[in-house]
Amino acid sequence: MHISALRSAVVALCLGAAASVAAAETQDPPPLLDTIELWLVANFGLTPAAEAPDLATVPASRLVEIRYGAASQVSPGEVVAAYDEASRIIYFTEGWTGRTPAQLSVLVHEMVHHLQGSANMRFACPAEREVLAYQAQDAWLQLFGMDLESTFGIDPAMLLVATVCTH
Repeated sequence: MHISALRSAVVALCLGAAASVAAAETQDPPPLLDTIELWLVANFGLTPAAEAPDLATVPASRLVEIRYGAASQVSPGEVVAAYDEASRIIYFTEGWTGRTPAQLSVLVHEMVHHLQGSANMRFACPAEREVLAYQAQDAWLQLFGMDLESTFGIDPAMLLVATVCTH
């Protein structure tokens, strides 16, 4: 589906829902994780998870340790989130609020990993599982007129390096 068609469909649904509000009981909106999961399942062929992940914020140095291990030489500012499959926790750096499309795109990326893990999907290497996560993140950003390169500085060359098995 083209982005403009998707936007038109969303606007039509919102307007239709707004017109019927007076005649219907009000309901709480679905939780954000449920909405993102439904979007990922509908658009990327993933299977819904039996349980939602937990979310946590940690210092940047702890996030690097979670993602790469205690002996890592990766700079703390280079990692903004990580998913721990064993504990089903998505970790974010301190200060993450999820209040912008860019921050939500990071949640979308990590939710892909949660759904991959929940479905017991296996990959040739850790980088291979990043392909779909970056595709989903970029598609989310495009809904808001953004992309990975302009928002996070992730250009096609960097994306290739991040998603290719090297061993």
